[in-house]
Order: sequence, then structure tokens, then C-alpha cells
Amino acid sequence: MKLVSFLLAGLVAAPSSVTLAQRPERGRDLGIPFEGTPGPLDAITDVGGVEVGHRTLVEGNGRLVVGKGPVRTGVTAIFPRGKDSDDPVFAGWFTMNGNGEMTGTTWVEESGFLWGPVMITNTHSVGVVRDAVIEWVVRRGRMRGDEWSLPVVAETWDGGLNDINGFHVTKQDAWAAMDSARGGSVIEGSVGGGTGMVCNQFKGGIGTASRRLDPHDGGYTVGVLVQCNYGRRRYLRIAGAPVGQEIADLVPCRVPCSGPRSGMAPAIPPDVGSIIIVVATDAPLVPHQLKRPGSRRFPWCRTSRSLRCSRRRCRPPKRRSSTPCSRPGP
Repeated sequence: MKLVSFLLAGLVAAPSSVTLAQRPERGRDLGIPFEGTPGPLDAITDVGGVEVGHRTLVEGNGRLVVGKGPVRTGVTAIFPRGKDSDDPVFAGWFTMNGNGEMTGTTWVEESGFLWGPVMITNTHSVGVVRDAVIEWVVRRGRMRGDEWSLPVVAETWDGGLNDINGFHVTKQDAWAAMDSARGGSVIEGSVGGGTGMVCNQFKGGIGTASRRLDPHDGGYTVGVLVQCNYGRRRYLRIAGAPVGQEIADLVPCRVPCSGPRSGMAPAIPPDVGSIIIVVATDAPLVPHQLKRPGSRRFPWCRTSRSLRCSRRRCRPPKRRSSTPCSRPGP
């Protein structure tokens, strides 16, 4: 079996209806000199077996009416072995600080395994998405009557752009995200769980990338998917360049906007924000090793949560119990 590693931290997604021909230009397409050698897709799906799906909800405009909209939210699903597999992967997770929620991490910490997908949604939809994952697993006949499920569901807050207290995400939306999961190119931008997110005072969303080690270093692949929802403009750097300091205008504002659009928007307090990072790898790492990369991510964020999973060769437990995997092979 292969290895996959995941890390989560907050902001999200792009519409699954967008075709490859319509794909927006990415940083490398524009000549930004990012370091490292990317995989063929420059995406988390460069790690074999990983599948990603989105469900995006966009409806209404104008002033907020709780229960009606505007709606700008969704769900993103990441399967380390694909949606048709019930095999677990080695896993580790890390949270830096803050109060961000990620369900299922107690069992990840105790067992060292991740069973099923990692789901990302908005803060007030964690419960419905968690329950939807369990029902999805049961309907597929993957759980015996005496077994249990503790899905991993992470969140970031999209209440600045979305009617978050209208509870528009349903279990059908979570099912749609899971059912649509696939390998290949990953839709990025304002989709899925990241539809309503804001990053460095720009519109946020889902992003993904990968790097491949040189053969003499093992030739392993590391893929990342992020949902970001944080940051003052001035802290934004791209390939080391202080982009946020150079683009000091064009900041968001509350309608009606008046006067020069500069400074902090009143809707974005200076001390809030979070990021979910999902890291996948085929490198031969075990749970305690997978925990280490997360502690080296985004030290400047208020809330950083990470989950990493590893698909290395081992005999996985046949049931969800505390029985550990046998000694990994080479």
C-alpha cells in the first residue's frame, strides 16, 4: 500500500463545474519563481490515490437576511485512498493555537490512523457534515452493527460573506462533495468549504500544490491542499516578495463603500483568522513522524490546525479498534 499524509488549516474551494479549459492561470503560469519541483498536476492529487470533491453553494445578493442569504459556503472532501477504499492511512495532526474545531482528532492521536475522508466546511456546519459522513459510510455497507465512526471535519468561519446562521449546508451537500471526489486536476478558488473565505483581505478559497523530491532523496511526493481564512494585507508574501505592502489599496469594505478603500476593513478584526492545511505524502512515515511537519506550518497564524496521514506498506486493522498495525514493511 502507498502512503498519504494530510495537513489542515483554514480557507477554501472552487466550482466543480469549471472545465480544465476554463481553469484560471496559476502562479507558475504567470512566471512566479516558486521553489521546488512540482508533480505533474502541482496538486495534492499528485500523491497516488488521493481524491478531492467540492459542493459549492452560492445564492442571493444584497443585505443579510438570516435564513435566506446571501449564501456563500460549501463543503470540500479529501479522500486519502479514494472514495471507494475503506482502508485507513497512518495519520498525525497538530494545532498551533486558537479555538478552531476539528472533529475526530482524539482518535487520530490515540490510534495513529485516519479512516475515511477529511471534510472542510464552515464553522456552524461541522455537526451536519460529521453526521452525513457516518450515514454515507453506513449506506455503503462499510460499518458493522457493533462498529463506530469518528469522522474528521474541520472548519473556518465564513460569516463575513455568508449567512452562516441560516444553516444552509445539508447532509445532501456533504454527500455531493464526497460522491464527486476524483483524482486529477483539483478545482481551486472560491469553491467548496472555501466559498465564503477571505485571505489577506483578498478573496480566499481552496489552493493546492505539490513537490517531488529528487531521486537521491527518495523521489517521494508531498501534496498540500489549504483552506485559508486569515491575515492582514501587509503580511502577504509571494515567493518572498512583500506583495501585501505593495498593494495597500483595494481592501474589502461594507456596503455602501465610501471614501478611499484602504486600511483594515471593519468586518475583519486584526487578531482573527485561521487556516486548514491537508498534507499528503507517499513517503514512508509513521504517525509520530507525521506530527512533526504540522508544527512547522504558518507560525504567524492565530489558529492553525493540521492533519497528516501516511499510506505506507502495512497490514491495516480489519476493524476500527485500538489494535495497532503490524510492523511496517520497507
